[in-house]
Amino acid sequence: MGQESEARTILHVDMDAFYATVEALDDPTLAGRPLIVGGTGARGVVASCSYEARAYGIRSAMPTGRARRLCPQAVFVDGRHDRYMEVSRQIHAVFDLYTPFVEGISLDEAFLDVTGSIRLLGPAPHIAADIRGRIKSELGLGCSVGVAPVKFLAKLASEAAKPQADLQGTIAGKGVVVIERGEELEFLHPLAIEALWGVGPATATRLRRLGVTTVGELARVPSDALESAIGRANGAHLARLSCGVDDRGVEPDREVKSVSHEETYAVDRYELDELHVEVVRMADSVATRMRKAGLLGRTVTLKIRYGDFSTITRSRTGPAGLAEGPAITALALLLLQEVDLSPGVRLLGVGVSNLTPAGRGPGEQMTFDFDGPDAPPGGEGRGRQGGAGLVDAAAAVDAIRERFGSGSVGPAALLGSGGLRVKRPGDTQWGPPANPDG
Repeated sequence: MGQESEARTILHVDMDAFYATVEALDDPTLAGRPLIVGGTGARGVVASCSYEARAYGIRSAMPTGRARRLCPQAVFVDGRHDRYMEVSRQIHAVFDLYTPFVEGISLDEAFLDVTGSIRLLGPAPHIAADIRGRIKSELGLGCSVGVAPVKFLAKLASEAAKPQADLQGTIAGKGVVVIERGEELEFLHPLAIEALWGVGPATATRLRRLGVTTVGELARVPSDALESAIGRANGAHLARLSCGVDDRGVEPDREVKSVSHEETYAVDRYELDELHVEVVRMADSVATRMRKAGLLGRTVTLKIRYGDFSTITRSRTGPAGLAEGPAITALALLLLQEVDLSPGVRLLGVGVSNLTPAGRGPGEQMTFDFDGPDAPPGGEGRGRQGGAGLVDAAAAVDAIRERFGSGSVGPAALLGSGGLRVKRPGDTQWGPPANPDG
């Protein structure tokens, strides 16, 4: 947990147009142009865009096709999750210079509890400005920082510090916005209710029926009327936020709940054999990530989204942990065989949950024991010896990939004319590219 003091000082650092800026750094010809990063294919979505593109109304999570219509002259670039992860690690290395209490929310934003750093490093606004300057000078990236006594206000402050998109040219933001203790409601109450965490379109509609449009108006609604309109739990939550109350501390070591991969296909897939190969790709990648993180898992989940956007999940839980591709693959394939593929598969995902650290007791099995034609190597009734064989093989694969790259070794099922089709973290996260083979 973060600092336990009641008088906390929290920073929220949010990178400005992160993916787009990284792309422009790597290719300076993209700088100053309307640039859109994400899935460039027909089923893609926007992951990030430059402020020049935002001036045309383009936003993250917008379908790529709509973005093309809004700004036909924009440059579209397939997202490179591996590259953004690399830069994100460099950004976090900067954060670590200022405080050990860093809670990453995504690759491009984090909360920092600097309560204990102020005596050594100076006032929080000074720390915020110093972080911005260091990230700019060392990495060439812009960021906006909010400073506040609580987390959600720090996030709102960073949003207020952002640059603004304009067709005449990007308008520079403040860079750092500070909400001083005692001034929380002065900043908060004029904001629209949508600014609060937990107010989506449906909740906003219900609140407007009560005549509530701003956070200040929400704070004056009697608790019974609020809970009647939006439910007891949500009503109590929003009532606290509307008064500037947020008791959550910065959590630098948030527990990972699951590891998964999923992919949206350019064309719906119907054939079991084809999807079999995709399961192998995803299970292999999930297993690699789990081993890097030192995790074992017990529950394997298969996710299917059909062409009509209906989505199903199927799961199996075993008695012991696993982190090897063949074992995850085998369970995922058993689940796949139970699924009706006739409507056409638009998206496929494989995940592992019920995670525990990989430290094993002397009697703990290393992988699932189960029988059947799809069982992983080791055969029927595989005990510790078979599990150890899988672990040794996985360790050898990890060592080879560390030295020669992720495409150097992998399951034979993934071998094609272009080499191994290894699933990498984040690839196709925003939908299939316009040219899957290019």
